[in-house]
Formats: sequence, structure tokens, C-alpha cells
Amino acid sequence: MSVEAAIKERFKCTKCGNAECLIKEVAMTGTGLSKMFDIQHNHFLFVSCSHCGYVEVYNPRVLEGKSRGQLGTVLDVLFG
Repeated sequence: MSVEAAIKERFKCTKCGNAECLIKEVAMTGTGLSKMFDIQHNHFLFVSCSHCGYVEVYNPRVLEGKSRGQLGTVLDVLFG
């Protein structure tokens, strides 16, 4: 299961309790040379509630770096 699919399956907004979300991957530059040469090596998942618009930001490298069993555990901690 992909990280995005797991997030969508387990999502519950902390503000309004809605269970539907939109996920957008965003790439950003860092500092120093990566900023100067516009190298976008920082990737994040912006997860927004489809009802109230509240946004949470996740680092997919951290979530994907876990084994399948640990991914569920990480998502359980994040989404209860």
C-alpha cells in the first residue's frame, strides 16, 4: 500500500472530524547551492481536509523508510 493510500484510508481531521482529504506532493529547494541552482530535493505531502481546509504536512521519506509493519504503526500514531 502506498503512503498516500494509507493516509487517505486512515485520515480523520483533527479540527472538524471529517474523514475525507486531498493530498498534494510539494517539492522545495533547501538552502545554499540547492537554492541557488533551484534543485528541489525536499519533498513533502500536504494533506488537507476536504471540509474545513486544515492542512497537515508529512515527510514521505520518513514514512516510506519504515517497513510495511512499521508504516501502519507510524500512521496509527498520527491518525489515532
